[in-house]
Amino acid sequence: MTGSDEDPRVAELRTAVSRLRRELAAHPAEFPDRGIAEDELAALAAMTVSGIPEVPRLRRSLLLIAGSIGSVSALAPRLQEVRSAVDLFGEPRR
Repeated sequence: MTGSDEDPRVAELRTAVSRLRRELAAHPAEFPDRGIAEDELAALAAMTVSGIPEVPRLRRSLLLIAGSIGSVSALAPRLQEVRSAVDLFGEPRR
């Protein structure tokens, strides 16, 4: 998919993930689970390149990221953007 063919949900997720990755990289404080957040954000970014991501995998990554950086209030607005972007994909099929 390119340009106009791209699912707008994927574009929204890519943008939100990119913003959070930049803010996390610029955040001066070190915290124990920072590496987990960085790894999961990289995984989310990779998912946006290969088409429509799997909803269960998106939600798992979101939970890991939130658990890793949820206590860092400076990152809360960008984390919320990622959550909102993941929510655009709806609930996983059962």
